[in-house]
Formats: sequence, structure tokens, C-alpha cells
Amino acid sequence: RLAEEAGADFVKTSTGFAGGGATVETVSLMRRTVGPDTQVKASGGVRSLQDAIAMLDAGATRLGTSGSATILGELRRIAAGGTASGAVDESSY
Repeated sequence: RLAEEAGADFVKTSTGFAGGGATVETVSLMRRTVGPDTQVKASGGVRSLQDAIAMLDAGATRLGTSGSATILGELRRIAAGGTASGAVDESSY
């Protein structure tokens, strides 16, 4: 709430570099704690489409991820009528 009162546009779970990272529980707690005008960024641990969807469902409005190629590859496979699972060829990204 202090960040919100200070005028922050968003709050962030973690940097994702010190181990751990965002959890559904943390994102959900942050969403419930800040008001509707403050965004929540889930950072660290978001490595798959399933992770991304879970964070968004928990209330994240932004994602910080080093797994963008994997997530986009999963979305491409789904859009092409496949499933999200399988190896991703990141060389084309």
C-alpha cells in the first residue's frame, strides 16, 4: 500500500535473479493489497505458457520473463491447432 500511496504505477514480485521468483500466492496477495489502479508485475519463474496464464489469472497485469521464446512458441503451436507441449526451436525468434 505504501508504493501505491507514493504514486507507483505498478508493484513487482521480485527481480527473478536471486532464486525463487513470482508465485501465484504472492501475485494474488499483491493484487488484493493494492488498488485497481496499480498494476502487478510477476517477475521470475514465468517460463511457460501455463506459468504465464497462472500469473495473469492470479492478478498480474505485467510479466517479466526470460521464457518469451518458449511462451510464444507454445502460443504458435496452439494457434496452428496443436498443443502447448513440445520442444521449441528458438533459432527463429
